[in-house]
Amino acid sequence: MLWFYALATVAPVFGLTGPFKRAQRPQMGWNSWNTFKLGINQTIVEGTAQALVDTGLRDAGYTYLVMDDGWQNLTRGPDGRQQANATRFPSGLKVLADELHEKVMPEYSVVVSNQAVWVMKNSTPKRTQTGYDNCGGFYGNTRPVQERFQIMSRALKNTGRDIFYAVCQWGHQWPWYWADQFTDSYRMSGDIHAKFCDDGNSVCKTAYCLNTGYAGVSVLTMIRKMREISGFQKKGSWADMDMLEVGVNRNFTLHQDQTHLSFWAALKSPLIIGADITTIRRSSLDVLLKKEIIGINQDDLGVAVSYVAELSKEDEIQVWAGPVKYKRYNHVALALNYNVVNHTADIELPWSKLPGFQGCKNGNVRVRDVWEDKDLVSGKESITLQEVVQDQTKVLLLSC
Repeated sequence: MLWFYALATVAPVFGLTGPFKRAQRPQMGWNSWNTFKLGINQTIVEGTAQALVDTGLRDAGYTYLVMDDGWQNLTRGPDGRQQANATRFPSGLKVLADELHEKVMPEYSVVVSNQAVWVMKNSTPKRTQTGYDNCGGFYGNTRPVQERFQIMSRALKNTGRDIFYAVCQWGHQWPWYWADQFTDSYRMSGDIHAKFCDDGNSVCKTAYCLNTGYAGVSVLTMIRKMREISGFQKKGSWADMDMLEVGVNRNFTLHQDQTHLSFWAALKSPLIIGADITTIRRSSLDVLLKKEIIGINQDDLGVAVSYVAELSKEDEIQVWAGPVKYKRYNHVALALNYNVVNHTADIELPWSKLPGFQGCKNGNVRVRDVWEDKDLVSGKESITLQEVVQDQTKVLLLSC
């Protein structure tokens, strides 16, 4: 993100039916930044909105279309408001929103909002989202992030509308301790990049390191940081692991795509697609559309999985588990082989070692292998997952 602008515009393209309860589940949608950076324009937005419908992503739950940085003009209008770049958006934002409303989703509300002065003075649909970046936050003589974000929170409440408020401060000052007081989601780390295991310069591995805001965080490092944070996840304020790189890097293997989405879903991160969905390869699209994985993310409990150190081995095996409420299943376990030396591994999961799950008193555990679309045979005490390949994550739904 560039630091020149205080607020990234967010356009919720599709509303859900029924009364909207803000932030009861992690938000899902698409964001322009990962693929287009500052090159966002009207044609891209129109094509993406149509693709959300044509690919089935909208119906799968990806209901926010987010225009990130790059839509603005370099100067404000006479009234002090930010205004759209006339070259990139020749029709203007209101006309664009009306066009999308008419041509793509006539039964849904559409809005593009930009800054506090705008949303305070204009009517917006009942369901929308605003994103607030930590622009200029490292310069001297700026207000503390908590104060700045709270000012925006009050302004949004004054609109009288139900606005999902997402903030981006790159994990600085450990927002999992305070962001729930006035935001609906918050970034827990520096920006992700389209690498599975290779980090950018100066990126640190844990949640509490002092240079947590450095960009270039890999998928595996983002997962590592969540070991300290997953217990803070709760309804109403979600730790955001940043946008999905599924489909952005075509060098990702199928198992890497699956691992990426699996952990974002089970850790209850917002699921925001970063790929160009008008050209996305079929295998990556199928990963994003996986119903059971989305169901884990959007379940009624809203509890993230936790790291099971006793069953894990650093740089080789990771096991995570936790409660879930999805169909008949009440628990989920993830087993990842990320050993760069041994390309396959057998992973044993004793039921008694999974947090909050003790197996079934009256018989074997029902086990659903989500990515393989099949039921597994398990013992009363444990299950052994055989030949889990490098970068593969087994996602198991469990019940009695």
